[in-house]
Amino acid sequence: MGAVARETTQPCPECGAEIRGDSRFTLWCAACDWNVDPKEPQPEAGRLERAERALARRHGEQLLTEMLSGNTPRPRRDASAVMATALALTVHGLTLALAVAGVWCVVAGWGAAAVVAGLVLLVVAWVLAPRVGRLPDDRPVLLRADAPELFALVGEVARSLGTRSVHAIVVDGSINASVTTYGLRGRRLLVLGMPLWEVLTPAERIALLGHELAHYTNGDTRNGLVVGTAVRTLSLWHHSLRPLPHPSAVEMAVNALYVVPRLLVRGLLELLVRLTSRAGVRAEYLADRLAARTASTEAAVGLMDRLLITETIEILLRSEANRAALGGSRSTREAAARADELWGLLTAYAASVPEHEYERQRRAGARRGHQVDTTHPPTHLRRACLLVGEPVAAAVVPQAPQTERIVKELAVARTEVARRLLRDGLGY
Repeated sequence: MGAVARETTQPCPECGAEIRGDSRFTLWCAACDWNVDPKEPQPEAGRLERAERALARRHGEQLLTEMLSGNTPRPRRDASAVMATALALTVHGLTLALAVAGVWCVVAGWGAAAVVAGLVLLVVAWVLAPRVGRLPDDRPVLLRADAPELFALVGEVARSLGTRSVHAIVVDGSINASVTTYGLRGRRLLVLGMPLWEVLTPAERIALLGHELAHYTNGDTRNGLVVGTAVRTLSLWHHSLRPLPHPSAVEMAVNALYVVPRLLVRGLLELLVRLTSRAGVRAEYLADRLAARTASTEAAVGLMDRLLITETIEILLRSEANRAALGGSRSTREAAARADELWGLLTAYAASVPEHEYERQRRAGARRGHQVDTTHPPTHLRRACLLVGEPVAAAVVPQAPQTERIVKELAVARTEVARRLLRDGLGY
Protein backbone atom coordinates (compact mmCIF):
# COMPACT_ATOMS: atom_id res chain seq x y z
CA MET A 1 0.00 0.00 0.00
CA GLY A 2 2.23 2.78 -1.29
CA ALA A 3 1.99 6.54 -0.96
CA VAL A 4 2.42 7.28 -4.67
CA ALA A 5 -0.82 8.12 -6.49
CA ARG A 6 -1.75 5.95 -9.49
CA GLU A 7 -4.31 7.88 -11.50
CA THR A 8 -6.75 5.92 -13.60
CA THR A 9 -9.83 6.64 -15.71
CA GLN A 10 -12.72 4.41 -16.77
CA PRO A 11 -16.43 4.67 -17.59
CA CYS A 12 -18.97 3.76 -14.92
CA PRO A 13 -20.55 0.33 -15.66
CA GLU A 14 -23.88 1.60 -14.33
CA CYS A 15 -24.42 5.11 -15.67
CA GLY A 16 -21.51 5.58 -18.09
CA ALA A 17 -20.11 8.64 -16.31
CA GLU A 18 -16.34 9.06 -16.38
CA ILE A 19 -14.62 7.80 -13.23
CA ARG A 20 -11.31 9.42 -12.35
CA GLY A 21 -9.54 7.93 -9.37
CA ASP A 22 -6.48 6.41 -7.77
CA SER A 23 -6.08 2.70 -8.44
CA ARG A 24 -4.68 2.22 -4.92
CA PHE A 25 -8.20 2.80 -3.66
CA THR A 26 -11.67 1.56 -4.54
CA LEU A 27 -12.89 2.98 -7.86
CA TRP A 28 -16.44 4.28 -7.59
CA CYS A 29 -18.86 6.57 -9.35
CA ALA A 30 -19.76 9.85 -7.67
CA ALA A 31 -22.73 10.28 -10.03
CA CYS A 32 -24.63 7.07 -9.16
CA ASP A 33 -22.65 5.61 -6.20
CA TRP A 34 -21.66 2.50 -8.14
CA ASN A 35 -19.16 0.47 -6.07
CA VAL A 36 -19.16 3.07 -3.29
CA ASP A 37 -19.27 0.30 -0.67
CA PRO A 38 -18.13 -3.00 -2.19
CA LYS A 39 -17.15 -4.57 1.11
CA GLU A 40 -19.50 -7.12 2.64
CA PRO A 41 -20.79 -6.06 6.08
CA GLN A 42 -19.02 -7.79 8.95
CA PRO A 43 -21.20 -9.86 11.30
CA GLU A 44 -21.54 -8.51 14.83
CA ALA A 45 -19.79 -10.43 17.59
CA GLY A 46 -22.88 -11.09 19.68
CA ARG A 47 -26.30 -10.00 20.81
CA LEU A 48 -25.03 -7.44 23.32
CA GLU A 49 -22.76 -5.79 20.75
CA ARG A 50 -25.61 -5.66 18.23
CA ALA A 51 -27.81 -4.02 20.86
CA GLU A 52 -25.13 -1.46 21.74
CA ARG A 53 -24.53 -0.48 18.12
CA ALA A 54 -28.25 -0.28 17.34
CA LEU A 55 -28.91 1.93 20.36
CA ALA A 56 -25.96 4.19 19.56
CA ARG A 57 -27.24 4.62 15.99
CA ARG A 58 -30.84 5.27 17.01
CA HIS A 59 -30.00 7.71 19.77
CA GLY A 60 -27.44 9.37 17.51
CA GLU A 61 -30.09 10.00 14.85
CA GLN A 62 -32.56 11.28 17.47
CA LEU A 63 -30.11 13.71 19.02
CA LEU A 64 -28.95 14.96 15.62
CA THR A 65 -32.60 15.61 14.67
CA GLU A 66 -32.99 17.62 17.88
CA MET A 67 -29.91 19.70 17.07
CA LEU A 68 -31.08 20.32 13.51
CA SER A 69 -34.34 21.67 14.97
CA GLY A 70 -32.42 24.14 17.11
CA ASN A 71 -32.08 22.25 20.39
CA THR A 72 -28.58 21.96 21.82
CA PRO A 73 -27.83 18.88 23.93
CA ARG A 74 -26.56 19.66 27.40
CA PRO A 75 -24.95 17.42 29.99
CA ARG A 76 -27.59 16.41 32.48
CA ARG A 77 -28.38 13.66 34.91
CA ASP A 78 -31.76 12.37 33.73
CA ALA A 79 -33.94 9.57 35.04
CA SER A 80 -32.08 6.95 33.01
CA ALA A 81 -28.77 8.00 34.55
CA VAL A 82 -30.24 7.79 38.05
CA MET A 83 -31.70 4.35 37.32
CA ALA A 84 -28.36 3.18 35.86
CA THR A 85 -26.55 4.32 38.99
CA ALA A 86 -29.12 2.57 41.20
CA LEU A 87 -28.76 -0.65 39.19
CA ALA A 88 -24.96 -0.41 39.36
CA LEU A 89 -25.11 0.07 43.13
CA THR A 90 -27.35 -3.00 43.36
CA VAL A 91 -24.75 -5.03 41.45
CA HIS A 92 -22.02 -3.84 43.80
CA GLY A 93 -24.33 -4.59 46.73
CA LEU A 94 -24.54 -8.21 45.59
CA THR A 95 -20.74 -8.37 45.49
CA LEU A 96 -20.62 -6.96 49.02
CA ALA A 97 -23.23 -9.51 50.11
CA LEU A 98 -21.02 -12.31 48.77
CA ALA A 99 -18.09 -10.96 50.78
CA VAL A 100 -20.17 -10.68 53.97
CA ALA A 101 -21.57 -14.19 53.49
CA GLY A 102 -18.04 -15.51 52.94
CA VAL A 103 -16.76 -13.94 56.16
CA TRP A 104 -19.80 -15.25 58.05
CA CYS A 105 -19.21 -18.81 56.83
CA VAL A 106 -15.54 -18.66 57.83
CA VAL A 107 -16.04 -17.29 61.37
CA ALA A 108 -19.35 -18.93 62.28
CA GLY A 109 -17.71 -22.23 63.28
CA TRP A 110 -19.99 -24.47 61.20
CA GLY A 111 -17.24 -26.86 60.22
CA ALA A 112 -14.71 -27.38 57.44
CA ALA A 113 -17.29 -27.43 54.64
CA ALA A 114 -18.60 -24.02 55.70
CA VAL A 115 -15.06 -22.63 55.83
CA VAL A 116 -14.33 -23.88 52.31
CA ALA A 117 -17.62 -22.42 51.06
CA GLY A 118 -16.80 -19.13 52.77
CA LEU A 119 -13.37 -18.96 51.16
CA VAL A 120 -14.90 -19.62 47.74
CA LEU A 121 -17.39 -16.79 48.29
CA LEU A 122 -14.58 -14.44 49.34
CA VAL A 123 -12.56 -15.30 46.23
CA VAL A 124 -15.59 -14.67 44.00
CA ALA A 125 -16.28 -11.36 45.74
CA TRP A 126 -12.64 -10.36 45.31
CA VAL A 127 -12.73 -11.13 41.58
CA LEU A 128 -15.94 -9.14 41.11
CA ALA A 129 -14.96 -6.19 43.34
CA PRO A 130 -14.49 -2.77 41.66
CA ARG A 131 -10.87 -2.18 40.69
CA VAL A 132 -8.89 1.02 40.91
CA GLY A 133 -6.97 1.65 37.70
CA ARG A 134 -3.19 1.51 37.64
CA LEU A 135 -0.52 2.92 35.39
CA PRO A 136 0.42 0.24 32.85
CA ASP A 137 3.85 -1.33 33.00
CA ASP A 138 3.85 -2.65 29.42
CA ARG A 139 3.58 0.66 27.55
CA PRO A 140 5.51 3.94 27.66
CA VAL A 141 4.23 6.26 30.41
CA LEU A 142 5.02 9.97 30.29
CA LEU A 143 4.89 12.27 33.31
CA ARG A 144 5.16 16.05 33.21
CA ALA A 145 8.93 16.02 33.58
CA ASP A 146 9.25 13.67 30.60
CA ALA A 147 7.25 15.81 28.16
CA PRO A 148 6.74 19.36 29.44
CA GLU A 149 5.64 20.77 26.08
CA LEU A 150 3.08 18.02 25.49
CA PHE A 151 1.69 18.50 28.99
CA ALA A 152 1.64 22.26 28.40
CA LEU A 153 -0.49 21.73 25.29
CA VAL A 154 -2.82 19.32 27.12
CA GLY A 155 -3.07 21.83 29.96
CA GLU A 156 -3.96 24.65 27.56
CA VAL A 157 -6.69 22.51 25.99
CA ALA A 158 -8.00 21.58 29.46
CA ARG A 159 -8.16 25.24 30.52
CA SER A 160 -10.09 26.13 27.37
CA LEU A 161 -12.64 23.47 28.40
CA GLY A 162 -12.80 24.59 32.01
CA THR A 163 -11.41 21.36 33.43
CA ARG A 164 -8.20 20.03 34.98
CA SER A 165 -5.35 18.55 32.98
CA VAL A 166 -4.06 14.98 33.22
CA HIS A 167 -1.39 13.58 35.54
CA ALA A 168 0.06 11.01 33.13
CA ILE A 169 0.03 10.12 29.44
CA VAL A 170 0.32 6.58 28.11
CA VAL A 171 1.49 6.08 24.53
CA ASP A 172 0.51 2.83 22.80
CA GLY A 173 -0.07 1.25 19.40
CA SER A 174 -3.84 1.59 19.24
CA ILE A 175 -5.54 3.62 16.51
CA ASN A 176 -7.49 5.44 19.19
CA ALA A 177 -7.33 7.75 22.18
CA SER A 178 -9.10 7.72 25.53
CA VAL A 179 -9.15 9.12 29.05
CA THR A 180 -9.54 7.30 32.33
CA THR A 181 -8.41 7.53 35.96
CA TYR A 182 -5.90 5.63 38.05
CA GLY A 183 -5.05 5.30 41.72
CA LEU A 184 -7.12 5.82 44.85
CA ARG A 185 -7.06 9.59 44.33
CA GLY A 186 -8.60 9.27 40.86
CA ARG A 187 -5.69 10.84 39.00
CA ARG A 188 -6.38 11.53 35.33
CA LEU A 189 -4.77 9.49 32.57
CA LEU A 190 -4.70 10.19 28.83
CA VAL A 191 -4.03 7.29 26.46
CA LEU A 192 -2.68 8.33 23.05
CA GLY A 193 -2.59 5.81 20.24
CA MET A 194 0.52 6.75 18.29
CA PRO A 195 -0.76 5.52 14.87
CA LEU A 196 -3.73 7.90 15.15
CA TRP A 197 -1.65 10.77 16.54
CA GLU A 198 0.87 10.47 13.70
CA VAL A 199 -1.68 10.81 10.87
CA LEU A 200 -3.35 13.92 12.33
CA THR A 201 -2.42 17.52 11.60
CA PRO A 202 -1.40 19.67 14.59
CA ALA A 203 -4.88 21.24 14.65
CA GLU A 204 -6.58 17.83 14.46
CA ARG A 205 -4.43 16.66 17.37
CA ILE A 206 -5.77 19.54 19.43
CA ALA A 207 -9.29 18.51 18.39
CA LEU A 208 -8.53 14.96 19.55
CA LEU A 209 -7.27 16.23 22.91
CA GLY A 210 -10.32 18.48 23.22
CA HIS A 211 -12.70 15.60 22.55
CA GLU A 212 -11.07 13.31 25.10
CA LEU A 213 -10.70 15.91 27.87
CA ALA A 214 -14.30 17.02 27.30
CA HIS A 215 -15.43 13.66 28.70
CA TYR A 216 -14.37 14.91 32.14
CA THR A 217 -16.91 17.73 31.88
CA ASN A 218 -19.95 16.37 30.02
CA GLY A 219 -21.49 13.93 32.50
CA ASP A 220 -20.78 10.61 30.75
CA THR A 221 -21.69 8.00 33.38
CA ARG A 222 -20.65 4.94 31.35
CA ASN A 223 -16.98 5.16 32.27
CA GLY A 224 -17.48 6.34 35.83
CA LEU A 225 -16.38 4.34 38.83
CA VAL A 226 -19.86 3.16 39.84
CA VAL A 227 -21.45 2.29 36.47
CA GLY A 228 -18.27 1.35 34.62
CA THR A 229 -17.19 -1.17 37.24
CA ALA A 230 -20.72 -2.60 37.43
CA VAL A 231 -20.59 -3.30 33.68
CA ARG A 232 -17.27 -5.08 34.25
CA THR A 233 -18.77 -7.18 37.07
CA LEU A 234 -21.79 -8.20 34.99
CA SER A 235 -19.55 -8.98 32.02
CA LEU A 236 -17.46 -11.27 34.22
CA TRP A 237 -20.60 -13.05 35.42
CA HIS A 238 -21.85 -13.41 31.85
CA HIS A 239 -18.50 -14.82 30.71
CA SER A 240 -18.27 -17.21 33.67
CA LEU A 241 -21.76 -18.57 33.02
CA ARG A 242 -21.17 -19.31 29.33
CA PRO A 243 -22.07 -22.89 28.28
CA LEU A 244 -19.25 -25.44 28.43
CA PRO A 245 -18.22 -26.56 24.92
CA HIS A 246 -18.54 -30.23 23.95
CA PRO A 247 -20.14 -31.11 27.28
CA SER A 248 -20.24 -34.50 28.92
CA ALA A 249 -23.44 -35.73 30.56
CA VAL A 250 -22.55 -33.99 33.83
CA GLU A 251 -21.50 -30.82 32.03
CA MET A 252 -24.78 -30.80 30.11
CA ALA A 253 -26.56 -30.67 33.46
CA VAL A 254 -24.29 -27.81 34.55
CA ASN A 255 -25.06 -25.96 31.31
CA ALA A 256 -28.76 -26.40 31.99
CA LEU A 257 -28.33 -24.92 35.47
CA TYR A 258 -26.50 -21.95 33.94
CA VAL A 259 -29.31 -21.02 31.53
CA VAL A 260 -31.50 -18.98 33.88
CA PRO A 261 -28.66 -17.14 35.71
CA ARG A 262 -26.98 -16.34 32.37
CA LEU A 263 -30.22 -14.97 30.93
CA LEU A 264 -30.71 -12.88 34.06
CA VAL A 265 -27.18 -11.46 33.91
CA ARG A 266 -27.47 -10.74 30.19
CA GLY A 267 -30.78 -9.00 30.82
CA LEU A 268 -29.17 -6.80 33.47
CA LEU A 269 -26.29 -6.00 31.13
CA GLU A 270 -28.65 -5.05 28.31
CA LEU A 271 -30.72 -2.94 30.70
CA LEU A 272 -27.62 -1.10 31.89
CA VAL A 273 -26.59 -0.50 28.26
CA ARG A 274 -30.05 0.86 27.42
CA LEU A 275 -30.09 3.15 30.45
CA THR A 276 -26.70 4.66 29.63
CA SER A 277 -26.79 4.67 25.81
CA ARG A 278 -28.60 7.97 25.23
CA ALA A 279 -26.52 9.81 27.82
CA GLY A 280 -23.38 8.27 26.33
CA VAL A 281 -24.29 9.35 22.79
CA ARG A 282 -25.12 12.83 24.08
CA ALA A 283 -21.71 12.90 25.78
CA GLU A 284 -19.98 12.05 22.50
CA TYR A 285 -21.79 14.82 20.62
CA LEU A 286 -20.96 17.28 23.39
CA ALA A 287 -17.32 16.19 23.33
CA ASP A 288 -17.21 16.74 19.55
CA ARG A 289 -18.71 20.23 19.86
CA LEU A 290 -16.24 21.14 22.60
CA ALA A 291 -13.43 19.78 20.42
CA ALA A 292 -14.59 22.12 17.64
CA ARG A 293 -14.62 25.10 20.01
CA THR A 294 -11.11 24.19 21.11
CA ALA A 295 -9.47 23.45 17.74
CA SER A 296 -12.03 24.88 15.22
CA THR A 297 -14.87 23.22 13.34
CA GLU A 298 -12.56 22.53 10.41
CA ALA A 299 -10.09 20.60 12.59
CA ALA A 300 -12.85 18.61 14.33
CA VAL A 301 -14.39 17.66 10.96
CA GLY A 302 -10.94 16.69 9.72
CA LEU A 303 -10.58 14.41 12.73
CA MET A 304 -13.85 12.69 11.81
CA ASP A 305 -12.55 12.08 8.28
CA ARG A 306 -9.32 10.59 9.63
CA LEU A 307 -11.34 8.18 11.74
CA LEU A 308 -12.89 6.84 8.54
CA ILE A 309 -9.51 5.57 7.29
CA THR A 310 -8.47 3.79 10.50
CA GLU A 311 -9.27 0.44 8.90
CA THR A 312 -6.83 1.02 6.05
CA ILE A 313 -4.25 2.25 8.56
CA GLU A 314 -4.72 -1.01 10.46
CA ILE A 315 -4.21 -3.00 7.25
CA LEU A 316 -1.00 -1.09 6.53
CA LEU A 317 0.34 -1.71 10.05
CA ARG A 318 -0.45 -5.42 9.88
CA SER A 319 1.23 -5.65 6.49
CA GLU A 320 4.38 -4.00 7.83
CA ALA A 321 4.39 -6.31 10.87
CA ASN A 322 4.17 -9.32 8.55
CA ARG A 323 7.04 -7.98 6.45
CA ALA A 324 9.13 -7.46 9.58
CA ALA A 325 8.41 -11.04 10.70
CA LEU A 326 9.49 -12.42 7.32
CA GLY A 327 12.65 -10.34 7.48
CA GLY A 328 13.89 -12.22 10.55
CA SER A 329 15.94 -10.87 13.45
CA ARG A 330 17.70 -7.52 13.12
CA SER A 331 20.34 -5.65 15.07
CA THR A 332 19.21 -3.03 17.59
CA ARG A 333 20.23 -0.22 15.24
CA GLU A 334 18.40 -1.77 12.28
CA ALA A 335 15.28 -2.35 14.38
CA ALA A 336 15.29 1.29 15.53
CA ALA A 337 15.71 2.52 11.94
CA ARG A 338 12.88 0.26 10.75
CA ALA A 339 10.66 1.58 13.56
CA ASP A 340 11.25 5.16 12.50
CA GLU A 341 10.55 4.22 8.87
CA LEU A 342 7.15 2.88 9.94
CA TRP A 343 5.92 6.32 11.01
CA GLY A 344 7.25 7.94 7.85
CA LEU A 345 5.43 5.34 5.77
CA LEU A 346 2.22 5.83 7.74
CA THR A 347 2.21 9.63 7.56
CA ALA A 348 3.10 9.60 3.85
CA TYR A 349 0.23 7.22 3.17
CA ALA A 350 -2.26 9.31 5.15
CA ALA A 351 -1.12 12.48 3.37
CA SER A 352 -1.60 10.78 0.00
CA VAL A 353 -5.23 9.76 0.56
CA PRO A 354 -7.18 11.81 -2.00
CA GLU A 355 -10.37 13.70 -1.26
CA HIS A 356 -12.45 11.38 -3.46
CA GLU A 357 -11.49 8.46 -1.18
CA TYR A 358 -12.61 10.42 1.89
CA GLU A 359 -15.87 11.20 0.10
CA ARG A 360 -16.34 7.51 -0.71
CA GLN A 361 -15.66 6.59 2.91
CA ARG A 362 -18.20 9.19 4.06
CA ARG A 363 -20.88 7.83 1.73
CA ALA A 364 -20.07 4.21 2.57
CA GLY A 365 -20.00 5.05 6.27
CA ALA A 366 -23.46 6.61 6.01
CA ARG A 367 -24.74 3.45 4.31
CA ARG A 368 -23.40 0.95 6.81
CA GLY A 369 -23.24 3.19 9.87
CA HIS A 370 -19.47 3.25 10.46
CA GLN A 371 -18.76 3.60 14.17
CA VAL A 372 -15.51 3.95 16.09
CA ASP A 373 -16.87 1.35 18.51
CA THR A 374 -20.19 0.07 19.85
CA THR A 375 -20.80 3.08 22.10
CA HIS A 376 -20.06 5.95 19.69
CA PRO A 377 -22.75 7.27 17.34
CA PRO A 378 -22.00 6.67 13.65
CA THR A 379 -19.16 8.85 12.38
CA HIS A 380 -21.21 10.44 9.60
CA LEU A 381 -23.75 11.62 12.21
CA ARG A 382 -20.97 13.07 14.35
CA ARG A 383 -19.61 14.88 11.30
CA ALA A 384 -23.07 16.21 10.41
CA CYS A 385 -23.51 17.44 13.97
CA LEU A 386 -20.28 19.44 13.73
CA LEU A 387 -21.51 21.11 10.54
CA VAL A 388 -24.76 22.32 12.17
CA GLY A 389 -24.68 26.09 12.60
CA GLU A 390 -21.88 28.54 11.93
CA PRO A 391 -18.28 27.24 11.96
CA VAL A 392 -16.30 28.24 15.04
CA ALA A 393 -12.69 29.37 15.24
CA ALA A 394 -10.00 27.72 17.34
CA ALA A 395 -9.46 28.68 20.97
CA VAL A 396 -6.14 26.83 20.96
CA VAL A 397 -3.97 27.35 17.88
CA PRO A 398 -0.97 25.06 17.21
CA GLN A 399 2.41 26.74 17.34
CA ALA A 400 5.11 25.33 15.07
CA PRO A 401 7.98 25.58 17.63
CA GLN A 402 5.90 23.79 20.27
CA THR A 403 4.83 21.13 17.76
CA GLU A 404 8.48 20.43 16.92
CA ARG A 405 9.42 20.17 20.61
CA ILE A 406 6.55 17.73 21.22
CA VAL A 407 7.85 15.56 18.37
CA LYS A 408 11.23 15.40 20.12
CA GLU A 409 9.62 14.59 23.48
CA LEU A 410 7.71 11.69 21.94
CA ALA A 411 10.70 10.36 19.98
CA VAL A 412 11.68 7.60 22.41
CA ALA A 413 8.09 6.51 23.02
CA ARG A 414 7.16 6.49 19.33
CA THR A 415 10.21 4.36 18.51
CA GLU A 416 9.32 1.90 21.26
CA VAL A 417 5.70 1.70 20.10
CA ALA A 418 6.77 1.17 16.48
CA ARG A 419 9.16 -1.62 17.47
CA ARG A 420 6.39 -3.36 19.39
CA LEU A 421 3.96 -2.96 16.50
CA LEU A 422 6.45 -4.53 14.12
CA ARG A 423 7.24 -7.31 16.57
CA ASP A 424 3.85 -8.10 18.10
CA GLY A 425 1.28 -6.47 15.80
CA LEU A 426 -1.72 -4.40 16.88
CA GLY A 427 -2.64 -6.77 19.71
CA TYR A 428 0.40 -6.04 21.88
